[in-house]
Amino acid sequence: MNDDISPDIAALLADTDSLPNSNLPSLDDIPEVPVESKSSNKPSNQASVDLSKKTFKPIEKYFLDTPNPVFTDAAYYKTALSGENEASQRLHNMLTKYLTCKDVKDKTVFRQQIVPIYWEFLKSVALKMNSARTPLCKRMVLRYGVVLPSLFTAEQKELFSKAILENNLGEPIYYLDEWFQGISSGKITLSATDEAKPKNARNGKGGNQEEATRLMQLQTKNNGKLQNAENMLSAKENERNMIEAELKSRVDRFCDHPINPGKNGHRECLSEGQKKLATEITDKLKTLLKIDREIAGYTRELDEANNTARSLESRLQNLPTSDTEVNSADFMTEFDTVRQMAKMTIGRRGNHFPIFTREFYHSLPKGTGFRENVLEQLAWVESLDPGAFCRIHKNVQNRIVPYVILVPTYGDFGFCWEPFDKYNRVTSRGRIVVPMYPKNLQISVLLAVADLRWQVAKEKASYYWMEEGLTGQYYQWFSSQKIKGDVKEFFINDYILWMTKESEGLQKLDKEVRGIFWRHIPFAQEIKEKLKTRALIYQELYQRDLNRAMSDGY
Repeated sequence: MNDDISPDIAALLADTDSLPNSNLPSLDDIPEVPVESKSSNKPSNQASVDLSKKTFKPIEKYFLDTPNPVFTDAAYYKTALSGENEASQRLHNMLTKYLTCKDVKDKTVFRQQIVPIYWEFLKSVALKMNSARTPLCKRMVLRYGVVLPSLFTAEQKELFSKAILENNLGEPIYYLDEWFQGISSGKITLSATDEAKPKNARNGKGGNQEEATRLMQLQTKNNGKLQNAENMLSAKENERNMIEAELKSRVDRFCDHPINPGKNGHRECLSEGQKKLATEITDKLKTLLKIDREIAGYTRELDEANNTARSLESRLQNLPTSDTEVNSADFMTEFDTVRQMAKMTIGRRGNHFPIFTREFYHSLPKGTGFRENVLEQLAWVESLDPGAFCRIHKNVQNRIVPYVILVPTYGDFGFCWEPFDKYNRVTSRGRIVVPMYPKNLQISVLLAVADLRWQVAKEKASYYWMEEGLTGQYYQWFSSQKIKGDVKEFFINDYILWMTKESEGLQKLDKEVRGIFWRHIPFAQEIKEKLKTRALIYQELYQRDLNRAMSDGY
């Protein structure tokens, strides 16, 4: 490693339009990149849930007009690998062997050996994401898997150079560098794992970290109470406004006495219709009194939650700053979790090569998992399935878009990691994972949403998930058909058919499954209106909706 790379290797590594020389310097000549312990780059507030938002905003721009120069930087490769000590040296050695190898079998071996080495290197890079001084190229390594810009084609380089770096959409869609930044700063809680965390000693720094973790968990629980109280209070206030408007209308009609002709200007008595209004007015007044009691209760809950929030915030601020941030052990746990996520997007038989290269990238620009493209797919899903991101609590439907983690893999499988935070089941975000370089981005997103749909319904039904609700009815059909295999996998496949085929009037599902989905995963009303004219089966399902609505049993 003390010698410069040979001209043959340089020809493979060098990007002719960005590297004027025919070789790259030794990594030993690369200086360490200083990293601050704390970052001034705070993650945006996409982590907080706004229950007032009912839909995604239209995307105004998908790509920049002017390319970002990061991938044309002659020192990109050197800077990306600098400061990572032995990890970067090992990656450089193995990458050199891989790119210069002519034998197909040996190249396959080198490609497999790169995988664990790269993830060790990436672990070192991820630790720097909460620093304001981290070079942009290191972020691009995490974000896109781009270690060598020379592995782009000219068209690919231009495409990635025009990708929008900042999250201007206001939605919780994260590239890996942003995700690790949010995790390390404590703005995003750690992803759930099956392993129990060892307890720290209740003294010294370990005790402080344990106290900080406990307070953050309480804060998460309280956030759910706070948001739910605000949501319920707003809903009840809206209900009160509607009933008051109806009451005023009825009182005005009740008090309307037209002039009686021939009675010297005297007015009519109450009509039979007006007399009937007296009962309705009395009922409305009773309803308003009931709503007022409920509003008073939710106001108390909101005040208590606000007081608790201020108390917890004060206690967290009084702790040492380093203890309120995620410690290195927890961060490494999250990193290992993300690595597991990446594996799951690929599958056992997929291509696990972790570095971006034109050899394996076959996605179209709109089919690449850039943030804007993924949001477009999520908006399309919600346009067909309005309840895809909704959870019901106390008969109130809350729209809660999950965290979307974009991982730079050549996988095809999107999935749900967790349906919601275990400490806040009411208003916390779930987590879905989407691969960035799939064969079909729409299908990858549908896989993730279908998995989220299943897990939310299963958690809602709890112990009775095989009997009640969406999962219960689907499981009963699944069992009656004596089908072998994983019931969730069959559900996900049927959901994809539901969204891609049945929404267009193409009958691909079993009749009973179609009925279950029509009831529990209903299309938007305009889709239903269109489908009822397509075939008798949809007309029958539409009529069932009307019958349930008339009987108030829907």
